[in-house]
Amino acid sequence: MIELDFEKSGGLIPAIAQDYKTGEVLMMAFINRESWELTLTTGIVHYWSRSRSKLWKKGESSGNVQEVKEIRVDCDNDCVLLKIDQIGEAACHTGFRSCFYRVVKGESLVEDGVKVFDPEKVYGEKK
Repeated sequence: MIELDFEKSGGLIPAIAQDYKTGEVLMMAFINRESWELTLTTGIVHYWSRSRSKLWKKGESSGNVQEVKEIRVDCDNDCVLLKIDQIGEAACHTGFRSCFYRVVKGESLVEDGVKVFDPEKVYGEKK
């Protein structure tokens, strides 16, 4: 098993999800040792949800699964780049394809993307 440095940051390391075809950065989340091992063994990205304090298989609620195509590890073994096939319309729980759908314009954040699903319909609550 590939050993990442989970101890440096208290058990969690950042994981960046990037569309393997387009290069678009879709999201950033955290992984722990368990989610890392599940991602490697299943080929489907698993994260650690800090807000829910639990393991999270991406797409378990929405169906927007992330299939691993390639994984890159940084020089310090404490950050990973997941090149993925985004199965489903979006990576972001707000309904946008990418979590990075806002642009800084002066002192404001301006939406720069199209919402591809309604989170209330998918999750049954406002996100």
